[in-house]
Amino acid sequence: MQQLFPGEVFASTADFDIGIRQLIPRYDEMLEVITRCLPSTSLRILELGCGTGELSLKILKRFPNAQVIALDYSPRMLQFAQHKITASGYQKRWVGTQADFGDWANNPEKLDIGSEFDACVSSLAIHHLQDEMKLKLFSRIAASLTQDGCFWNGDPILPESSALAEVYQAAREEWSVEQGTNLTEIRAKLGASSTQGYSSQDQLASLDTHLQMLSKAGFKTVAVPWKYYGLAVLGGWL
Repeated sequence: MQQLFPGEVFASTADFDIGIRQLIPRYDEMLEVITRCLPSTSLRILELGCGTGELSLKILKRFPNAQVIALDYSPRMLQFAQHKITASGYQKRWVGTQADFGDWANNPEKLDIGSEFDACVSSLAIHHLQDEMKLKLFSRIAASLTQDGCFWNGDPILPESSALAEVYQAAREEWSVEQGTNLTEIRAKLGASSTQGYSSQDQLASLDTHLQMLSKAGFKTVAVPWKYYGLAVLGGWL
């Protein structure tokens, strides 16, 4: 089985866009919510863990004057995203940089991406960090935003109880079956992920823990504009 970076999920990058929609309930809706939460005046947007560029594309379509600076540690994901962005005609407003955002949280001076971002977004990426690093990252994000900046993250969350863990798992499996997915077939396309930098296997935090960390990092208003069983869009404003 091919070794993957956390977040790459599938042995073949070409399987990601279809496969993630079969595995993650309401994936497009989750990304849409993140996009809608960004102010229309957003010009410089930082994306952490851009993957195949799906969230970048939604942002670039909605905000014709925005520029997205995207970080990902996977060269093959960045290459895949670049092709998609270019094919859509947005290449002048998108910059993909190979970097570990955990490393950026610890050593921002090593990565020359500047600050003064109007917004920061992320999806299905930050849950690969330990909680201590999540807090460091949230603090780094807060320090890199403009005065009224905002941050929105779509991620799986730790179930609040074992009973809810069963409910969340059943909802995900039902979703996959409703998509006409054969779970055995889709799981055969998965790869085994190995630790990369500060990221490793799923290291979920509860919704409450996320909100506490955001407040501690300096976000004055924290919110959960969307939640679907074990998935949530959470974040806030400075």
